[in-house]
Amino acid sequence: MTEKALRLGTRRSKLAMAQSGQVAETVRRVTGRPVELVEITTYGDVSREALAQIGGTGVFVTALRDALIRGEIDFAVHSLKDLPTTQPEELALAAVPVREDPRDVIVARDALKFTDLPRGARIGTGAPRRMAQLNAYARAHGLDIETVPIRGNVDTRIRYVHDGELDAVVLAAAGLNRIGRIDEVTDFLSVDTVLPAPGQGALAIECAADDADLIAALGELDDPFTRAAVTAERSLLAALEAGCSAPVGALADLPPLSAPLERGDPQADGQIVKEMRLRGVVGTTDGTRMVQLSTTGPVPQTHDQALALGRDLATEMLAQGAAGLMGERAQ
Repeated sequence: MTEKALRLGTRRSKLAMAQSGQVAETVRRVTGRPVELVEITTYGDVSREALAQIGGTGVFVTALRDALIRGEIDFAVHSLKDLPTTQPEELALAAVPVREDPRDVIVARDALKFTDLPRGARIGTGAPRRMAQLNAYARAHGLDIETVPIRGNVDTRIRYVHDGELDAVVLAAAGLNRIGRIDEVTDFLSVDTVLPAPGQGALAIECAADDADLIAALGELDDPFTRAAVTAERSLLAALEAGCSAPVGALADLPPLSAPLERGDPQADGQIVKEMRLRGVVGTTDGTRMVQLSTTGPVPQTHDQALALGRDLATEMLAQGAAGLMGERAQ
């Protein structure tokens, strides 16, 4: 008798289906069990309101978590940057697989790079974090840009450029990689220019906290380095008391590896790394005021050490006035 299929809950967007399909394939390989995708529509998918107005990217997660708690699905795949920083007791974050490229990218008309955009260029993004950093960079380098708030899936956003409504849009490299459209990128934004959202490029695989067998099976997909990095980034976000739609960027990386990995150098993987660097930024969306700090410490060996790395950097940022730059602070 064949084992009952594991039910994997996913949002219906092309990107969610692509990343869930990739996880399903890995889970099939690891467990030997069939996996079926269960499509779930979330409020964030049907609402046309601005994300910040409807509770940030957490609106994409709630319906999946509810289905898990009701037992309608066995596990769910989320973009980790969408997860609220508090973990429900009934659910376990069973795996954080190896992270994709965390950078933001530009898709611009005429194959332009960010710094080559014409004066007054209109750049679309739905993220206050991206607006804040792009505007700050433009201000510091004498560029004249206008950031335009947009919503919609990848196709919709890129179409704004093709239709001439916008000169460029900002997207996550990881998402374009996962749906096979990375060749449309006209510029990769260095993390020195725009720090990504906490957890960007990583996936979160969640299941019921009392399903020990499934937690153990999904744990095969976990990458300890990625988990430590995103735990530190999310700890920073939580300590700033900022929701997922706040203008906060954070990235924990492994300094000796960062440059070679950004270049896609396979030699980087074998190196032994002793230190983790955590960078954080918060700013007003017009880019006039920013607090940007970094810290470096031993690579966290435990969950608590990763939490402490993020919390300590947040404390320094708050001491420099970060709280006043976030507008409405999430309750």
